[in-house]
Amino acid sequence: MNKNETQQGVIYAAVSYLLWGLLPIYWKLLGDVQAEEILASRVVWSFVLMLLILIFTRKMGLFTETLRGFAKNKKQMYALILASLLISVNWFTYIWAVNNGHMIETSLGYYINPLVSILLGMIVLKEKLSFYQYISFGLAAIGVLIISISHGTFPWVAIVLALTFGLYGLVKKLVNVESSVGLTLETLVVTPLAVIYIGYLFINGSMAFLHKGIGTDLLLIGAGVATAVPLLYFAKGAQKIPLSLLGFLQYIAPTLTLLLGIFVYNEHFSKVQLLSFIFIWSALTIYSLSKTKLLPGKQFKWRKEKRAI
Repeated sequence: MNKNETQQGVIYAAVSYLLWGLLPIYWKLLGDVQAEEILASRVVWSFVLMLLILIFTRKMGLFTETLRGFAKNKKQMYALILASLLISVNWFTYIWAVNNGHMIETSLGYYINPLVSILLGMIVLKEKLSFYQYISFGLAAIGVLIISISHGTFPWVAIVLALTFGLYGLVKKLVNVESSVGLTLETLVVTPLAVIYIGYLFINGSMAFLHKGIGTDLLLIGAGVATAVPLLYFAKGAQKIPLSLLGFLQYIAPTLTLLLGIFVYNEHFSKVQLLSFIFIWSALTIYSLSKTKLLPGKQFKWRKEKRAI
């Protein structure tokens, strides 16, 4: 991989995380629309857009071939359905949280997502954790515990976002398909449900689309673009840069969302929340450094001592 490719990859990945970090602004513009309708519109228009992209990039043959392949590989088909349901729950939770004053908590969810992925890898894939990963997970757990105790409520938005996205990534390992084809298939799975729900809203006269002005209509249609574009940029970036570098860049999105919540939408950010975030940021710093060559000596020493016990 040459220097130019790496630079291009960094730009693609950074743009994708920048767009994800600013996405709450888009959903806030749809604040007078029910989260369920926003999700349904997001699914339908994402599917339409992805079909157009497949036609434009001449990948419809690959799309139909992949569909036929599921008839022989039920495991991949069930994994795809599960991935589709998980990302749908993730999308709904995120939209609802942003439009109900929980933007800071959504940023918390995506900060702890890498650590949740570590835990899932340990439980499901029987992966062994390093000393520094144990430390990271412990610090993050303390951070979540601080918020839970101080608020008297469990930060369910953050945990649901982290768990669904972590599980989504885990399940995606079982679905070996090209990225744009995969996103098209994932939206295809839930599009019938989305269409039925939109039909239900239309019959009951409670649909925002075509009833709240051209601005709202365009925003609902544009939800497909807002969904697909960051994912496509991310896919291009991920192909060109090392996973460790991608890991550092992923914190752009929750950082932007946190700043938006505090300084643009004036969500309350208490000293206790700051303390919790400090624990989580510390956990992420240790975790990120453990993926580099800066901490291998201590890690080896701990393992050696462990064997000697």
